[in-house]
Amino acid sequence: MATAENLVRKQIMLSSDNIEKLDKLSKQQGTSAAEIVRLSIDSYDPEAADIEEGELLDLVSERLKEAIKETAGTRRRLNKALKKLESKGIE
Repeated sequence: MATAENLVRKQIMLSSDNIEKLDKLSKQQGTSAAEIVRLSIDSYDPEAADIEEGELLDLVSERLKEAIKETAGTRRRLNKALKKLESKGIE
């Protein structure tokens, strides 16, 4: 949290939707609207967001391919086991 001596007043313009969201967030978090704005600014990094999004999509794509491959293999083994059981008269 910022201390009063290192804060500078800055006037900004926000839409009514932004104000409503800011008020809601500050009530939910039990903190001031100004603190929500400061935390938002501290966490904002457009370059990191772009990089992370692409990396995340690549990771999700790779994991999905792995899951599909593993599921197909499991289904093949399951079908083999079921056929074996059926041939032995076990259902």
